[in-house]
Amino acid sequence: MPPDSFTDEDSPLGENDALDLVRGICFKTGPPRTVGVELEWLVHDLHSPERPVPALRLHDAFDDLRTLRLRSALTFEPGGQLELSSPPAESLMECITTTAADLDAVRPALRTAGLRLSGLGHDPWHSPHRMLREPRYDAMEAYLDRIGPAGRAMMRSTASIQVCLDAGHEEPGPLGYGRRWQLAHLLGAVLVAAFANSPMREGGQTGWRSTRQAMWAELDPARTAAPSARSGPREAWATHALDAPVMCIRADRGPWSVPEGLSFRDWIRSGLPRPPVRADLDYHLTTLFPPIRPRGHLELRMIDAQPGEDGWMVPLAVTTALFDDAEASETVYRTVKSLAETAGSLTAPHNPLWVNAARYGLADPELHSAATACFAAAQEALPRIGATPAVRDAVAAFNDRYVLPGRCPADDLRTPVTGKDLLS
Repeated sequence: MPPDSFTDEDSPLGENDALDLVRGICFKTGPPRTVGVELEWLVHDLHSPERPVPALRLHDAFDDLRTLRLRSALTFEPGGQLELSSPPAESLMECITTTAADLDAVRPALRTAGLRLSGLGHDPWHSPHRMLREPRYDAMEAYLDRIGPAGRAMMRSTASIQVCLDAGHEEPGPLGYGRRWQLAHLLGAVLVAAFANSPMREGGQTGWRSTRQAMWAELDPARTAAPSARSGPREAWATHALDAPVMCIRADRGPWSVPEGLSFRDWIRSGLPRPPVRADLDYHLTTLFPPIRPRGHLELRMIDAQPGEDGWMVPLAVTTALFDDAEASETVYRTVKSLAETAGSLTAPHNPLWVNAARYGLADPELHSAATACFAAAQEALPRIGATPAVRDAVAAFNDRYVLPGRCPADDLRTPVTGKDLLS
């Protein structure tokens, strides 16, 4: 995110200027070559994960982590979640190798502090206090509190795997950006269901396989829903971005104001309390949380954090194979297109298909059938995109354990006894 201080040297934005900027930066087209991943982790006590970790202890441990030499960007979320964002890689295996090496450095440093990374989509025991005290997080919390408690829980208690893929070719076809944008929205519910891993909150079952995804559906749909599909991706996203409510107005000093009912378009037109500039638009785009966010590349945001030290590799490998292998992409597009056509007109994540994915996982028969086809296509494609036998074996093991029998990782957490049992 941008720094908390800023200079107002840019000229005020006009409405057409803002639309042109968003159209220009949201989809950077070309052959799909690079892949990245953003891994969020909950941080728990190594021996008693049910016990809340004091903020001071987390601060001290995170200060030590900042001294590590990592390829990935290391950041921290408001509730003390740790995030590693890989650099763009030229291949799936380069991305996995780089990220795994960074995790191999982070984990021993945390163990020295008596802490561990936990691959869960939502903290199953407690809602941490907000650790980061900065104007932008103060403003975000104030904005989300107007909607309900889900916003605070999302900020403090959730963790995800975000797969980042190139937008694709300008031209139509399986690897064209328009098809990939559509595929991401159609496939998203299947990814939610297959990798659902957050069935608990405050020590009890919530009734959802992905409590994390259910929370996103509770937030302001103007901020979290996919844009309308009535126009092309660029135009749809640019219109959506300008019509979305402004979360906050940055200030050089003191708290940031949190307007009510002010879209970015209205802010441009009124110029109050001050005219917005380019930096305001850039920041506004970071406060939009649709399931697929165009940031030049496509950022897929619907996958829960996964169990085990290497569980994150499976959704990364499967998603990359289904998008970057032309044969798999075409096969899966046909599969999920027919699935989504029966789900109604609401956009993700409020579409009934997405709701069923979060509540039932692969126990939903239609999602189970689609996931089976998607994983079969991914397994065929992985050798073609250079996946090693170890990665292919990990995907096959996940398929056998979860997908084929209609289960998801959340189903392993339905009746935990202790924190150690839950995280073993």
